[in-house]
Parts: sequence; C-alpha cells; structure tokens
Amino acid sequence: MTPDTGMTRALMDLDALERLIGLLARCRYEVLGPTVSDGAIVYGPLEKVADLPLGWTAEQEAGHYRLRKNGDGLLFGYGVAAQSWKRFLHPPEMRLFQIERDGRDLRFEDNGEPAPRYAFLGVRPCEIAAIKVLDRVLSEDRFADPVYQSRRQSAFVAAVNCTHSAPTCFCASLGTGPGAQQGFDLLLTELASPDHHVFIAEAGTPAGAEILRELDCPEATEALRREADAAVARAASQRRRIDTAGIRDLLYDSFEHPRWDEVAGRCLTCANCTMVCPTCFCTAVEDTSEVTGARAERWRKWDSCFTQSFSYIHGGSVRMSAKSRYRQWMTHKFAAWIDQFGTSGCVGCGRCITWCPAGIDITAEVCAIREGGAPAPAAAMEAPNGDD
Repeated sequence: MTPDTGMTRALMDLDALERLIGLLARCRYEVLGPTVSDGAIVYGPLEKVADLPLGWTAEQEAGHYRLRKNGDGLLFGYGVAAQSWKRFLHPPEMRLFQIERDGRDLRFEDNGEPAPRYAFLGVRPCEIAAIKVLDRVLSEDRFADPVYQSRRQSAFVAAVNCTHSAPTCFCASLGTGPGAQQGFDLLLTELASPDHHVFIAEAGTPAGAEILRELDCPEATEALRREADAAVARAASQRRRIDTAGIRDLLYDSFEHPRWDEVAGRCLTCANCTMVCPTCFCTAVEDTSEVTGARAERWRKWDSCFTQSFSYIHGGSVRMSAKSRYRQWMTHKFAAWIDQFGTSGCVGCGRCITWCPAGIDITAEVCAIREGGAPAPAAAMEAPNGDD
C-alpha cells in the first residue's frame, strides 16, 4: 500500500504539471521524461509540458514499432518507451579511471564526476518493479555498485499509472502493473475527456508529499478517483501473459526441451532483448590506450549473454550456439535469478518482444515449453562447448 504521508489524492491540471516540472528543476533535479525523438518515444530532458508526447502513441507488436498520432489528447497515452530508465541509473558506458604518463611519473585519476541528480517523470509501474530488481542486484547485494547507488539514492521518481496496455505488455500476469502500489515519490493517473484533462496525484514518500504541498493542489473528487481506478483496472486486460506457477523448476527440468532448437533457428543473437530489458545488468570491462602510450583508460560497458565472448574462459567460450545462449538468458530470467536474488528478472514490459528483429515472443516460448511438457531433467551443467 502507499505509505501514509498525510496527503490525500490531489487533483492536478496541466498548469500544475507545468509547475511540477519547474519545481523539480528549481530543486536542482535534472528532469527526464518521455519525449518524441527519431520516430520513437524515448526518455530525455524535459523543460515544459510541451516536451511530452501529447497525443502520440506507439503501435507495438513482435518485431514491430511505429509511432502514430491517436488524437486522444493524452500525454502518457503509450505503453512503454523504447528505452528504459536503466540507462540513467546503470549507464551503457562509464569511464572508471584513467592513467596519464608524464615522463617516468604516472598519475591515476578516477571518474571524478559527481552523480547526476535525476527526477524521473512518467515511470510506469513495471519500470518501478524493474528499478526494484536493480536495487536488489546492484545496491543491496554483497558487492554493491557505487555508481548505481549514488544515482539511485538521489533520484526522485514521479510515476504514472497505466490506463491502457500495449499489445506486448504482460505485466498483469507478473503482478508488476498496471497500477503502482509503492516505490515512487509521486504517483499520477492521467484522465482526459472532452470535459477535463487532469491527473489524480498521490504521494508515496515524504519528499513527494512536500512537492504536492508546494503545488497547493485541491483534493480530487470521489467521482474522479473512481474514474482513475476504473481506467487502471481496464489496463489489466492484456492479450499476453506468463503463467509463473512452478516456472523455476519447469525451466530447470527442460534443459533438453526441443523448443530450444526451434527458437535457436530464429534467434539472431543480436542482443537487442538484453539491451532494451530494464533489468539486464551485465557489463564488460575494456582498456584503451593512446598510440603514444601517454594515457590509458578503463571503461565499463554493457554486455550481453548473447555475445559469444560473454562466456569466454581459458580455452574458449562456454556457450557457442544460439540455442545455448537463448536458453541461458531465459532460464536465468525465470529460474536462476530467483535463486540468486529472490525474484524473477522479468517485469512484463514487453520490450524484448517489440525490439526483437525476428519477432521472438518470450511469452510464447514459456508457453510452448509448459504445454510441451517437461522432459526428463538433464545434467545441471551444459556440455563443454555449450552447444547441446
């Protein structure tokens, strides 16, 4: 349930939303939210309400994304943006340190840049769940990531409930949406009709309550609160779903299931699914140096279990085939992740379905393995070359 902050559900209009963006900026936050760029809805800097994707939505299906106007007048009338908030909390590239040589002297310098102070506007409930997963992995585990920790601790989260779902969404079956219950500072539900365009706002933390008090918004009427609840409830009607009952054991026991060969015949091992996934966190470390040898740098960059070099150890890569890599990814998401972190690694956002160039649908793959019946359990380890 939403924490008791002493604030009822307030009523915000477009002017109040404009003031919210300005107030966050005056609080020295870098305000980020959805905006239209390069034919997609992406997350970027916001300075005013006009920067938001008014009346835009995204047609999403397996291997398909098209931006179009729908004329509903909504600012948040889309499913999820093309990218996730992970890129701001766990950046794709990060220089860890550099070494400079001056004659016989060496000078070491770490990154040195202060953590940015972000305010995220438009965080979907499934994305809140994804941030919670990243918190568990990168902040609360034995070896915390200081880069993630510093960015996460200073972030302000202004979430937006979903009032409709994209065809690729399956958050309802995973319990991560379409309505948020916790994990936000401020929560908005957008309502637009010929009579009104308003937001029902509620605070989830003392920081969010303070922002609402500064905005001095009136209390929402009971009729508008019921309208907001009904809109969120309608978004729970989704075509795709995953049955999570016993999914951990199902995948462990399906190591030699023939479906892995079938999906491997379509998978391009391009790593699109892991790049757009809001919870995939794997990285690699690369060292670069100038030709003169005067300076060298160490960088951390996103990596993927779909690349051949990801599983490289002395003597070669463990997982050479597309079959072994896809099996590793999906089994880790729904089985090993539970063992490691106590939760699934999937939040049902559907990005991996939309952005797979081969149109591979993870909900269909789980369903096919379940309906095909689990064959006899195989050995816990993969074959030495990871192929079969």
